[in-house]
Amino acid sequence: MKMALFLIIHKETFMRPQLFNVDVKPSARGVTAAIALLAFPLVAAESQDEQRSSWGLGLGVMSNQKAYTDSDRDTKVIPFLSYENEYIEILGPNLKYKLPGITLNDSNAFNFGIIGKYDFTNYEADDAPILNGMEDRDGGFWAGAVAEWQNNIATVSLEFLTEVAGDSEGSMVNLGFERTWHFGDNYMLTPRAVFSWVDESYVDYYYGVRTDEVTSGRTFYQGEAGLNTEIGLRGGYMFNQKHMIFLDFAVTSLADEIKDSPLVDSSTESQVSLAYIYRF
Repeated sequence: MKMALFLIIHKETFMRPQLFNVDVKPSARGVTAAIALLAFPLVAAESQDEQRSSWGLGLGVMSNQKAYTDSDRDTKVIPFLSYENEYIEILGPNLKYKLPGITLNDSNAFNFGIIGKYDFTNYEADDAPILNGMEDRDGGFWAGAVAEWQNNIATVSLEFLTEVAGDSEGSMVNLGFERTWHFGDNYMLTPRAVFSWVDESYVDYYYGVRTDEVTSGRTFYQGEAGLNTEIGLRGGYMFNQKHMIFLDFAVTSLADEIKDSPLVDSSTESQVSLAYIYRF
């Protein structure tokens, strides 16, 4: 399940005083980690009181291997746009309205927002032999709320989302953990773990088999709610204030309720992404 175009990267990644000569506040808002790939907050704010709008352009290559039986690896080249000001963020297919946050001290801050995002989870009948004769499944637009706790150990995020476009009509809850290490002024490394609970509507829509889709090699299957677990690692290099590149690798362990589907023959899905960003 990929809810974003590209890597999900916290603002603090780009707000290093050594590189950008800015006054970084611990409460500066980062982008909530979820499960997905490549949405870039390209902001180097001067300070919390002097925040200004900024935007950037990027180009990425995303390659993912789905769990559907005998499906080929899917590789896409994706352009994207990022814009942010004091109240909103537009990060590729993600939109967030920022709500007031809470700063307890220099090492503990809570941030909140209302979010909308497009889910690129979908398939067509010709994507794999096992899907022949199946009705196409579309991606969907999701809306909900996010809360984030920034502290000295890790950034913890919690998302509540519902599909509102009328496709899967599913719901999910995403709990993410990540931490970024900087090496010098140009390199960064961010491991992450994301636990995604998806309800029965989501699983049934993308991994279920309806009565009119049953064949001799594809039995009826009705999905149930389950928990996916993603482990990922992101590396980045900043040439200067304007030019940046990122490489991301993620593996998702699928819920038993998905692995039991007659449409899949793998317990995991994987994704590799490479992106270039230019900040204006």
